[in-house]
Amino acid sequence: MQKPLARYADDQDLENLLKSKIRDGDPMLEYITKNKGSGEDSPDGVRHEVREFRGFCPPNRFGIRPGFAWDGVDRSNGYEQKWLLQLNSQKAVEDEAYKWSISDM
Repeated sequence: MQKPLARYADDQDLENLLKSKIRDGDPMLEYITKNKGSGEDSPDGVRHEVREFRGFCPPNRFGIRPGFAWDGVDRSNGYEQKWLLQLNSQKAVEDEAYKWSISDM
């Protein structure tokens, strides 16, 4: 298949070609090549266990778990708890309104 001379922004082949080019002075190139082998597998091929906190942690809106060395003290200002309570009460009101609307069916 021949490509037309004029290429558009949604051309997938052009997009792949531009992404695969290595540019001089690319700040992310060094980072990507340095961290390409990082992750759970080490360079020697041995899989290492990722340490994580195994106890109860208060829920938050982002679902982020604490680090493995967290001491269990909640140092927040209470915003997350208020936010979750408000979210749950709003959901309860919606459920109650739905149940009330279909009660006589």
